[in-house]
Amino acid sequence: MADSTQLLSQVDLAESKSTSPPNQKQLSSLDSRIEQYIGDFGWSQFLQAVLVSMAWIFDGQQTFISVFTDARPTWHCTDQLGDESSSSCNSVSNICRLPKNLWTWDWPAHTSIISEWSLECAASIVTGLPASSFFMGCLVGGLVLATLADSSLGRKNMLFLTCLTMSLSSLLTVFSINIWIYSALRFVCGFFRSTIGTCSLVLATELVGKRWRGQVGVMGFFCFTLGFLSLPAIAYMNIGLSWRYLYLYTSIPGIIYSALVRLFVRESPRWLFVRGREEEAIVTLKSIANHSNLTWSFSGLSSFEQETGNDNIFSAMKILLEKRWALRRLSAIMVMGFGMGMVYYGMPLGLGDLAFNLYLSVTFNALSELPSSLVTFFLVGKLNRKSSIIVFTSLSGVCSIMCGLKGEEWRRLQIGVELVSFFSACTATNILFIFTIELFPTLVRNSALSMVRQALVLGGVFSPMLVTAGRGDGFSPYTVFGLVIGCCGLFALRLPETRGRALCDTMEEEEDNEKAASNGVGDV
Repeated sequence: MADSTQLLSQVDLAESKSTSPPNQKQLSSLDSRIEQYIGDFGWSQFLQAVLVSMAWIFDGQQTFISVFTDARPTWHCTDQLGDESSSSCNSVSNICRLPKNLWTWDWPAHTSIISEWSLECAASIVTGLPASSFFMGCLVGGLVLATLADSSLGRKNMLFLTCLTMSLSSLLTVFSINIWIYSALRFVCGFFRSTIGTCSLVLATELVGKRWRGQVGVMGFFCFTLGFLSLPAIAYMNIGLSWRYLYLYTSIPGIIYSALVRLFVRESPRWLFVRGREEEAIVTLKSIANHSNLTWSFSGLSSFEQETGNDNIFSAMKILLEKRWALRRLSAIMVMGFGMGMVYYGMPLGLGDLAFNLYLSVTFNALSELPSSLVTFFLVGKLNRKSSIIVFTSLSGVCSIMCGLKGEEWRRLQIGVELVSFFSACTATNILFIFTIELFPTLVRNSALSMVRQALVLGGVFSPMLVTAGRGDGFSPYTVFGLVIGCCGLFALRLPETRGRALCDTMEEEEDNEKAASNGVGDV
């Protein structure tokens, strides 16, 4: 791990030997200049990265909370009519065809929205509406808010605002009186949640050197796993109590965390400089490096401001769409994201239909994200991005199809192959995020990553519909999940390999690097 104080001392020593300004070659890379100031990975950068990455905890909780709050409760037959009841009601009966006095829920009605609002016989589109509304909110919010972190607000302000509003809307969900208000609030929650992971990932990785960028990115994935893993624990402690407590217990810590972000998190110096706010960038670098003698000028890179002078929230997207090579890359990674999202979000939502305890199956799924994050953390510097994505999406697809096979012998293996499929989808998603960061320059990086997340969410929009429809029509949504992710993963073949590359800051710099890497025959 680099000692940032020592590196800065070397910089100051070099400056004291010569009063002449650095030449254009020295100033050509913002990436190398920032690393010279603050080093690869110091303690200040570590603490900033940890605090920023914690946003993923609350992101993970809100993403999968409906697995418990919207679960279909178990029920049992009653004996109010004596022997006649015993003959007409059994464990395989359809409760929608039974008189209400012949059966009852195993737990109080307020433990789930299904039992509290008597939705046990409602159409699948109604019972799946809250989860689909959440993902639709994520999709719309991603499209509306995607470029604000690249244009006017910045990474820090965007992270603060979205985390705060997501937590507040989650708190308001406690007061829902029917499924329509509940679904509307889930839409609002998803809308503001849409860019939390993106801002957190981009901000954390832009604060460190390229050698540690992949590992810092994985910190966010660990935190998301912690958020996911906390849900079965909270839900288990909440057995017999209202589903509203789950929203209460997850929203209040999110509000407190938002205040900590506002007070202690630093803005990305890369973004500040690219936006032409050079003085603020240097102040931020001084605070991160804990060093007050930063005197080198960034004037040789001042052309960035002209390229990003338009503060329209869609300016970054316009830049992405105008470049043919950028559009080609964006299209490919979004297709891959759609397939991964269908499995990543769909698998946990369908756990209630497996022949296994819901609390244990959700816990095992959350735990499977830990080895996924470990694999990414330790091997991200060694794994080729393209081949890794193809391998993991293919493995996830095969296991997902196996999970959908019928027969008693397959039912005993379902939870095992489901975990392998989910693990593979998680790992592929982690690598895809790192891949996206490396494919696009600072100018549009947050917007590109946000669009990839929206593609994942779009896959999540269809997942609840497939899961609920499969319960009534008898087909397995897992087969659909497997076919989709397997085919979408092949689009990685259309992208250039980025392992070991330095991050670029402008579109022109990315084009030049691509041309140099391919000896003049590039992706552009």
